[in-house]
This record gives sequence, C-alpha cells and structure tokens, in this order.
Amino acid sequence: MPPIILWFRRDLRLQDHAALTAAVATGGPVIAVFICDELVEPLGAAPKWRLGVGVAALQAAITAKSNRLILRRGPALATLKALVAETGAKAIYWQRAYDPKSQLRDTEIKEAMVANGLEAKSFKGHLLFEPWTVQTKVGGFFKVYTPLWNSVRDRDVPDLLPEPAVIPRPDLFPISENLEDWQLGRQMHHGSKIVSQYARVGATRAQARLDEFTQGSLRNYNMNRDIPGVDGTSKLAENLALGEITPAQCWHAGRAELDRGNAGAEVFLKEIVWREFAYHLLHHTPQILNQNWKPAWDSFPWSEDANSSNFFAWKSGRTGLEFVDAAMRELYVTGTMHNRGRMIVASYLTKHLMTHWRLGQAWFEQCLIDWDPASNAMGWQWAAGSGPDATPYFRVFNPETQIEKFDSDRRYRTSWIAEGQHTPPSSALQFFDAIPASWSLSHKNDYPKPIVSAKEGREKALSYYKNRNF
Repeated sequence: MPPIILWFRRDLRLQDHAALTAAVATGGPVIAVFICDELVEPLGAAPKWRLGVGVAALQAAITAKSNRLILRRGPALATLKALVAETGAKAIYWQRAYDPKSQLRDTEIKEAMVANGLEAKSFKGHLLFEPWTVQTKVGGFFKVYTPLWNSVRDRDVPDLLPEPAVIPRPDLFPISENLEDWQLGRQMHHGSKIVSQYARVGATRAQARLDEFTQGSLRNYNMNRDIPGVDGTSKLAENLALGEITPAQCWHAGRAELDRGNAGAEVFLKEIVWREFAYHLLHHTPQILNQNWKPAWDSFPWSEDANSSNFFAWKSGRTGLEFVDAAMRELYVTGTMHNRGRMIVASYLTKHLMTHWRLGQAWFEQCLIDWDPASNAMGWQWAAGSGPDATPYFRVFNPETQIEKFDSDRRYRTSWIAEGQHTPPSSALQFFDAIPASWSLSHKNDYPKPIVSAKEGREKALSYYKNRNF
C-alpha cells in the first residue's frame, strides 16, 4: 500500500489522536512528519523554544513505536508536495487548527492536494466541540460565556482513542533534517536553561501532571486557584497549547472526579470550557486577535509606545507594585504566570498605565511557553474591557488590596521579588540570571517606588472612561 503522510502540528502526542488512529487503521505504512513552516518561524522566543523541546519528545515517542518523525523546514505546501513526490504517498492526514492563518494555510493545501488526486483529510483538533456546532437557540454564536457553558455542560464527549501499539513504518524513510540545526531556542539565549527547570515536556509528563492534579489539588481547586503562592492549579495550559494532552482527556478526568463528589471538579470543567469559549469567539470573530472586539474602544487614547519607560518598567517587573512585579518575574523565569497574576498585570497595564492591550499581548507572545492565540487575545481584551464577556470597563483592580487578599502570607512575593530580602530564594534570583544584560538590573538594587500608584492609576483611568459610550 502507498504510505500515508501524517502531518503533526500542535498535536504532539500519540494518545487520543484521531488522524493517527485513522492512518494506522488503513493498514498501510505511515510517514510521520513535522514541518517548521511559515507559521512556526514567526513564533515568539519562549513558544518557539517550547515547541522545539516538545517536538523532541514526540520524536522519542514515535521511535518507541518502531517508526520515525521526519523533520523538514520550509513552506508547508511545497514541503508536502516534495514528500509526496519522494514517497509516492496517496494521502495526507492532519488534525485541524482553528486560528485564521492555520485555516488559510490548510485550505490551500487541501485544495492543492485534492486537485492532484490525493486524499487530504483533516480531523477534529484541540477542542472538545467544533466551534460551528455550538449555537444559541436562535442559531447565532455565543457572545457570553455562561450561556455557552450551560449549552455544552451535558454534551457527550467521545471516549478517548487509545495509543497504537505500533505505527507501521515504510520500507524506506525520506531524508529528515536535524532538530538541533533548526535552533528553535536561539532567541531564548541563556533563559532556556532556567525556564526548562519549570517546564514539563511531552505527553507522558502531561498525563502525569493531570493525574497528580486530579488526585491532589483538584479537591480544593475552587478555593486555591486564586492563591498564587499555593500550588493550586493544574498548569496544564502548557501541555494543552501544544496538544501534548487533549481537552477531552482533561474533561473525562474532571467528570470522573465530579462523579466521585470532588468539590473542585466542576470549576475545573468550567475552565476547560472557558478555553473553548476563546476558540468559539476566534472562529466567529477572528478580528479578536488584533482589533478591539467592541469597536467603541477604537478611539480610546491608549498609549502604543513600546519604548516608553512605563512599559519597560512593566515588562521588567519594576513597577513598584508587588503583585505586578512578582507576576512579571514569574513569567520570565518559568514561562508561565498564575491566572490571578495575569488578570492583575493586564489590568494594571491597560488601566493604570493606559497602555494598549496589544503591547501586553505581544509581550506574552514572546514569553509564554503556554502561549495560545485564542486564550491570549481573549484574556487581554477581557482585562482591558474591550472584549466579549469582559470585566466592566470601570472595574480597575487594585494591585495593593489584591496582593494582601491573595498573598497574605507573602509567599508569592517572597518567591519572586529578591530586593530587600537578606537571603532571597533561588526562584527570585533566577530572574536576574534570565533577563537580558542590557536591562542592567541586580537583586542588590533598591526596590522601586510605584511608577503609578494604585489610587492615582484608578482615578486617571476613571477620568478617561467618563462620558464615553462603551
């Protein structure tokens, strides 16, 4: 039988993989391939590094199944055409992506392959429900989260697909490039050595992370998920972002715990559907990625100066507001940030510093190892007030009262802010090892005074909101 090309993208796993299951079921040889293509090249520093180590883990997993992962670099369509010519493949399978650029690329590839007599088949990707299948009673799409949750909470989620025992291999493999030659972590410089201490890479470790969470922190998830100094969240966003685990795996694990009476399980399931909501909106309103979802905000006088002293203070964790600074330093050291921290730093940037959410969104695109286009865009617009189901524009979070409420024992601040501590923990010192030397920062510096105080920033923001028709 002619081989099937199985194109891996942001689905770096072998379990619960519809395209892989279908390819193996044909009985023919499978040529697994990952392409460093036109959508991989522009990725930010941390997401690109994390993708590289994720691909390495997938390579090892496929090798253990008596096959290989073929690596190629170049435009996706041209690369796939070359592989078809080299291997005599008659079909290409892949899992769907839902962002506009991926959809445009995939549509072009499918049309080109079908025109050349090949089978080009896509399968449901990294969502529980295809966005076009979730509709209001009158047929439109949901613009508010809670009605969407009520619509899908009792939907059936198909059983998980098993990991194949063996992936049939071709008699001859096409030439593969070396992953090291791609240097996907080049932009991270020495920071990758620090972030790698916190990442949990690959499908095996993702499943272990889910198991640990459901058997431990999930029980108190509804209370502890807001406490940044406590290990109270799943941290699975890192693995979901690259498809090392599926939302269905998380959903079934959460439902099982809900049936056992686990108090935190329903809140966890709601968070899974919040991610679905982001992609639901992205599918129906793709402009959410780079435009105000509510056009009334287009004339709002946000600063868009990426070189301003305020923006530098924000991104370097030197605003003088402890919650903001601790969260921004956690981001730089671990490649992730606690959910409560994300809300606070986004609110402070867009409201206290009156800076456009697109600048914050772009910085997160550089720094997050759990970067996800839909969740990042919706999260920033939610905090700024310009997005769907957003926090009310007049709600301006106070970083000082928030830190006292959610970090009363100072555990979070102690973990990430070194200045003023006689013996700072390694986590706080790692920030100064990870940052660019050009920032000229040291833990021996005095901690800064607030660049914009909580009270002053709130009053300024409310004065700008006054008399605007949002």
